[in-house]
Amino acid sequence: MSFLPINRRKFIRLAATGGVAALGVDAFIIEPDRPVVVHHEIALRRWPSRLDGFTIALLSDFHYDPYFSVHPIRTSVEMVKSLAPDLIALNGDFVSVPLLGDPVKAACAAEPCAQLLGQLKAPHGVWAVMGNHDVFSDPGRVISALRAEGIQVLANRSVPIEKNGGRFWLSGVDDVLGGSADMPATLHDIPPGEPTVLLAHEPDYADYVARYPVELQLSGHSHGGQVRLPLISPLFLPDLGKKYVWGLYKVGNLKLYTTAGIGTVRVAARFRCPPEITLIVLRTAS
Repeated sequence: MSFLPINRRKFIRLAATGGVAALGVDAFIIEPDRPVVVHHEIALRRWPSRLDGFTIALLSDFHYDPYFSVHPIRTSVEMVKSLAPDLIALNGDFVSVPLLGDPVKAACAAEPCAQLLGQLKAPHGVWAVMGNHDVFSDPGRVISALRAEGIQVLANRSVPIEKNGGRFWLSGVDDVLGGSADMPATLHDIPPGEPTVLLAHEPDYADYVARYPVELQLSGHSHGGQVRLPLISPLFLPDLGKKYVWGLYKVGNLKLYTTAGIGTVRVAARFRCPPEITLIVLRTAS
């Protein structure tokens, strides 16, 4: 068998084409279906010593569809089971509002999404807040689907969480972009001086939350940028997800963690930003 000679320019062109194809396979097929567990220990000023080591599994931005995000959601559920966290937080966007078409119909994804997430169990509950896609579709249907699977939804409300004689308050605001978030109402029943962990879908809300006595805010919404090309900023970030895009931040006395989320939106691709399950271990600050 004989081979035709190949010049340097043609070789570079073929190699570049092959590289782009490989990146496309990774971004559209491999990375979106491979959730990773990210561990963070976060020390809080007023965290009770009796609750030192309390764990929260944080998941967000599921954007359920039967072809793409169903796979990382299903995998994430099994991975969280093996982590055995004390509490599970689901930070919104269970469905996806389409760019075109009837947004209310998007809520039909709420039931299959909730059925998958309903397999999650934790000693101190599975708690959720609404995301912007949820409130701009049919929030009543989304909430009903979650509650039918034993997932409790916080909307401008706080609940006490107790373990080993220690207590903190888990708070959740209704979606900020939806215009119904109410921090004073959310914190109304919390006694002065008791620690608070807030679930808020949009991370940039932290600039406002920092005015209140909240120790930690957990957020999603930004997808971590979803597609992160080297040396440049993420190509698209949503409103209230542009400042605190991904990771751990300190905003005044408030600590904030933004997760990269599980699903995808608009384009079913992730690059250098895999689906994320965040396991947070809360520590008493020394």
